[in-house]
Amino acid sequence: MSNSLPSSVDITVIGAGIVGVACALQLARQGLRVVVVDQQDPGRGASFGNAGHLATEQVFPIADLSILKRLPGMLMDPMGPLRLDWKYLPRALPWFIRLLLNLRPEPFQRTVAGIRALNEGSLGAWQRLLKAIARPQLLKEDGSLLVFERAESLQAIEALQARMREQQVPVEMWPTGAIREMAPQLSERIQGGLFYPRTGHFLDPYQVVCELVEAAKASGVQFVKQRVESGQLHENGVSLATDQGSLATRQVLIACGAHSAKLTAALTGKHVPLDTERGYHLMLPHEHKRLPFAVTSLERKFIMTPMAGGLRLAGTVEFAGLEQPPNMERAWQLHRLSKGLFSRDLNAEDAIPWMGFRPSLPDSLPIIDRVGNGKVLLAFGHQHLGLTQAAVTAELVAQMAVLPTSSRVPSGLMPLEAYRLDRF
Repeated sequence: MSNSLPSSVDITVIGAGIVGVACALQLARQGLRVVVVDQQDPGRGASFGNAGHLATEQVFPIADLSILKRLPGMLMDPMGPLRLDWKYLPRALPWFIRLLLNLRPEPFQRTVAGIRALNEGSLGAWQRLLKAIARPQLLKEDGSLLVFERAESLQAIEALQARMREQQVPVEMWPTGAIREMAPQLSERIQGGLFYPRTGHFLDPYQVVCELVEAAKASGVQFVKQRVESGQLHENGVSLATDQGSLATRQVLIACGAHSAKLTAALTGKHVPLDTERGYHLMLPHEHKRLPFAVTSLERKFIMTPMAGGLRLAGTVEFAGLEQPPNMERAWQLHRLSKGLFSRDLNAEDAIPWMGFRPSLPDSLPIIDRVGNGKVLLAFGHQHLGLTQAAVTAELVAQMAVLPTSSRVPSGLMPLEAYRLDRF
């Protein structure tokens, strides 16, 4: 990435993660002069370590009302799948109260409808994007599997299948025989599972970002390595102050994930309740060909995704903010959770732990909007679905960017009311 600022810019994208880079490429294809600004190299934040799963089946928010019963465990168990650091509780409490309010029936249904709308467009958007850069092989469209081990879990699996069908999510009940045939290295403890045929996985999420960056550069996008510290709206556009200078731009897109709240407040006056799901993964470089597709454990609550670099174990959530150091023991816990899921235990030699910040809003929906008379575009808060929804978000942003200055976003693009900034 360059450290110099271009002299003439139509739109500046703040954030070089998967959402920001995908948006930058689509904006450039609209004929706009685009610059991407980030304090680190593209794809080195949350986009580097996601689970790699194209999770179009995940139409329900991360929590339901059972979270109230689980709260003591969330505070006391540092290795639990959903963890709230007790030291962070005073800061997190207002966010969690809003989360609980959004779990009431009416807002919960709005959330599900909003997630589902984006997810239904995600696979097609990724197919179009990867085809446009001649890299369709980066995505394996081979489905994913949710398995269960305990006979008493069958009722929960059947209930989930019914809920998925209500939301028109393609899903199939697989008996043990079908699982043995497709994933023979899984343990005989597996009782069955749900197969989602309209999902897939990326062979290397970081490579996806890098390929999009190269395509964006070929389309004229410039990448600048600086930290944006503040911004201000003017009659003719936006001025941004960075740690190395200033930048004038006609429009700005805020797409810097969990770090988006401060700049959004500076440019819009709106303080969004953005927090972070700290996600961990453990990469096993010596594990190839164990699984044909991503497999999630119902009881153990984590996912295993086969990638070019090995097998990635991921899926736990920790609420502890942006400042506390990572607890890498949570990453190693993923290997312990895998024991018993295979006929032969996974090889953790040379395993690499990782932690990243996933931006999360209390209604589990992103902000995708155009405000400030069209000068400020917003695309952040995708929680654990940033990779899944990046391509469809980029298509929406590219359409919003070229609307006339005073226009609101037309509802014909998608039911975008659910993602507006002014819902907060």
